Amino acid sequence: MSQIKEQTAIKITYFSIIGNTMLALLKWLAGFFGNSYALIADAIESTADIFSSFLVLLGLKYAQRPADENHPYGHGRVEPLITFIVVGFLIVSATIIAYESIENIGTPHELPKSWTLFVLGGIIIWKESSYRIVMKKSRETNSSSLKADAWHHRSDAITSVAAFIGISIALVLGKGYENADDYAALFAAGFILYNCYHIFRPALGEIMDENVYEEVIEEIRKYALEVAGIKATEKCYVRKSGTKYHVDLHAIVDSEITVKEGHALAHELKDYLIEHIPDLGHVMIHIEPSTYID
Repeated sequence: MSQIKEQTAIKITYFSIIGNTMLALLKWLAGFFGNSYALIADAIESTADIFSSFLVLLGLKYAQRPADENHPYGHGRVEPLITFIVVGFLIVSATIIAYESIENIGTPHELPKSWTLFVLGGIIIWKESSYRIVMKKSRETNSSSLKADAWHHRSDAITSVAAFIGISIALVLGKGYENADDYAALFAAGFILYNCYHIFRPALGEIMDENVYEEVIEEIRKYALEVAGIKATEKCYVRKSGTKYHVDLHAIVDSEITVKEGHALAHELKDYLIEHIPDLGHVMIHIEPSTYID
């Protein structure tokens, strides 16, 4: 199951790379020939998206490597690190867009061409659809870097919406409002920076081993009680690495059983949890005697 999820994540990243490459080229051409600085700003972000999607792809492939002597928990932690780099690309893109927009606001230029609105309309539909597709796959595969890639598509759609509004204002109001799409690009840069936090925060939590997976913990406790001999559960800590959750669980058993029986019960519990929760990776079971808890 894990291998299928990882292959799915890699396939959807190829989808992002191909889509971003085609759209970046389209935006550069439409922005240049259509006199739209907002579209050119949009093209800058799409160009950055190509590189970030390549990084996501490399990260996913590296995270697939099995555990070894130096990495007993596998290589999944590369995913949030890649997410940090992707956020870095977004910040650089937003900074460039903001700088170019401010420069262009004070520079006289022609009105954008009306046909650029049709180009932007198609781009908005495509990027929002791409966001939904990639976000769905990120949930299915439990991939933080794929989630960051999905937000790249959403931020691209937003910048395109801003460009659409800016160009529309410039065309409707005419002479004197040529820089409306520059203001639209500036707004888009601010929105991209806002999204950066929402992408960065969960990845930071993953790196810092924040115990924020309540749904997973509830599921673990529920299945643990289905194993004969497990009276209750005590401490349960969950941390995420790549697409896997690593678990430390304290299980309460009858204090009268032997060490050998307790050892066998721990293995039975571990196997049962992994069988019923495929997203689990390393599971450490600590046996607690019931009289000790009392």
